[in-house]
Amino acid sequence: AEAGNQTAIMEFLLLGFGNGHKMQILLFLLFLVIYMATMAGNLLIVVLVVTDRHLHTPMYFFLGNLACLETCYSSIILPRLLAGLLTSRYVVSLNGCFLQYYFFTWLAGSECCLLSVMSYDRYVAICKPLHYTTLMNGRFCLQLAAGSWINGMVASAIVTSLMSRLSFCGPHAVDHFFCDFTPVTKLSCSDTRPIELVTFALASVFTLLPFLLTLISYVCIILTVLRIPSTTGRQKVFSTCSSHLLVVTIFYGALIVVYLSPKTHTLRDLNKIFSIFYTVLTPLVNPLIYSLRNKHVKEAVGHFRIKCAAFARDRRIQVI
Repeated sequence: AEAGNQTAIMEFLLLGFGNGHKMQILLFLLFLVIYMATMAGNLLIVVLVVTDRHLHTPMYFFLGNLACLETCYSSIILPRLLAGLLTSRYVVSLNGCFLQYYFFTWLAGSECCLLSVMSYDRYVAICKPLHYTTLMNGRFCLQLAAGSWINGMVASAIVTSLMSRLSFCGPHAVDHFFCDFTPVTKLSCSDTRPIELVTFALASVFTLLPFLLTLISYVCIILTVLRIPSTTGRQKVFSTCSSHLLVVTIFYGALIVVYLSPKTHTLRDLNKIFSIFYTVLTPLVNPLIYSLRNKHVKEAVGHFRIKCAAFARDRRIQVI
């Protein structure tokens, strides 16, 4: 009977943001612009970090990893959402839903770890500048980046494998714009308490712990900055870290509200709004306020434009 229940539902209906036709068109155009800007900004950062030797430092190595992660992160959520808004068809298969959740959780968990690693990098650079080169050597940076990706993958595999064992025997309407944990599991006719406990524990580890590590790093940074006698020196350090802190606050704040707050009716209704912050807006603002206003990144953009112009000129000469 259980096997029959599992096969009774083979697809889910994502309710998205409602059924108003005009609203769907506006949302499609809005999310399309956001997706294009997100991809362009993050891919530009990846290209700059790889091609410009001036950006071959630990800080920009982690920034390149973050941009690559954000590119994948947006591509897990937004294309499916755009297709639904364009065709008014929000149906997703059971396996497709689990696959989307697996990649989404993997990338979200990896981003939590990576943001914490980046704050540690800034802590060492500002609080222990004489030991920075020794501590943040190439091998250690590679281990930190790889560890962030692997930790997120392992946690995601655990939760998704448990979710795939649940039975779904109706209803099949998911009250969200993507396959998230709570809207999907609430449709299950199995006992979801064990998986909810495991997921809460993993969510706590991957949100609260990195957030605390990031907070501690910035407390140490602020205390160090306040001891700098030069006003110009203090402003320079604060401007370097303020963007990272803003992105971290938006990302973690939304995650904590959605996954660790009590599941009251009011907060459940606000989950879609908070989910937009960490699934759509964070990947967009990372290149806008965290990278492209950076002096070294601006210089790298200038060098890249010169290289592109020279390449185009050489191509025209060859054609002639």
